[in-house]
Amino acid sequence: MSQEEIRSSVKEYVAAIFQEEPTGHDYEHMKRVANMAAYIAEHEGADPFICEMAGWLHDVTDGKLTDDENQAKENLHTFLYKLPLDTHAKNAILAAMKDVSFKGKHIIPYTIEGKVVQDADRLDAIGAIGIARTFAFGGNKEQLLHTEVEQNGSEPGTSIQHFYDKLLHLKGYMNTPTAISLAEERHAILEKFLQDFHTEWNSFS
Repeated sequence: MSQEEIRSSVKEYVAAIFQEEPTGHDYEHMKRVANMAAYIAEHEGADPFICEMAGWLHDVTDGKLTDDENQAKENLHTFLYKLPLDTHAKNAILAAMKDVSFKGKHIIPYTIEGKVVQDADRLDAIGAIGIARTFAFGGNKEQLLHTEVEQNGSEPGTSIQHFYDKLLHLKGYMNTPTAISLAEERHAILEKFLQDFHTEWNSFS
């Protein structure tokens, strides 16, 4: 089985899980992360194929996207170990996936491939697409758009608050020079959006 055939199998596996995912963590998100990871890898001396495969698969065991995280991990291992890849490649893919998610704190992956995939995932969380994904996720979770009503001294978990809690920090958490450069413009888009949002919100409130 060629790399292209392996790639097709991985895409089919991911599509079966995420094709109808409404939270912004859909098949197209996985595709963008995979392609971005391969691009960054080419510039940073990482293995492009390992980064691409980990990019495709990085969310399949995410607890916020599955009802049974342990079963999802078991399914992934079963699928991955059926692919005609050597043990080193399979372990490298799993290692690159390990610490991608933010999960409330910044964890730096220990492999260059992990750093690349984490960067690719975080780049997709900012910029214009990141804004769209934020509101897709918030709507799916029945979050308010924005509110000035404080609960326990802080704004409740609204979509706008998510920008301040996470998204505006991601530029400073990029691991690679390539991602740092790409993050600049996307971060500026977030800042401009928030400025415009608050101007409109306050105009007739």
